[in-house]
Amino acid sequence: MTTRDELLTTARQRGHEGRLPYAGAVTPNEAFALLQDDPATILVDVRTNAERDWVGRVVISEPQHAAVQWSQYPGGVPNPDFLAQLAQIAEKGTPLLFLCRSGVRSQHAAKLATEHGYTNCFNILEGFEGDKDNNGHRKNVNGWCKAGLPWLGA
Repeated sequence: MTTRDELLTTARQRGHEGRLPYAGAVTPNEAFALLQDDPATILVDVRTNAERDWVGRVVISEPQHAAVQWSQYPGGVPNPDFLAQLAQIAEKGTPLLFLCRSGVRSQHAAKLATEHGYTNCFNILEGFEGDKDNNGHRKNVNGWCKAGLPWLGA
């Protein structure tokens, strides 16, 4: 079994190799393992409220799961309160695992948080729904859902 420290070392190595502007990156399975192994780790779902309501949501205990929209629905307007809302759920040294639909918005969230003093920001690669398949559908190629991790559909 992989330990918390081994998972974080791998994640940080990805960050270093990819020259990421935040601590590193984890796969969905690694994120879930970190959440199981470290009660201080928080998964920050940066998708819109509409996405969580209509597409589905991660099933993790509330102290370890927080929703902080990166952008708002409708219109995709950036959330002007993102950093203030993040500050309400985590201290600067807390391990934060950022999740979005496919792993793009979560990269931006991890970068911004890092720029504002959060030192343990990790992007969850593949996101909640993952990449599109040949028919343009998600949840079939990769991502949190495809990995069979706990989630509740709409």
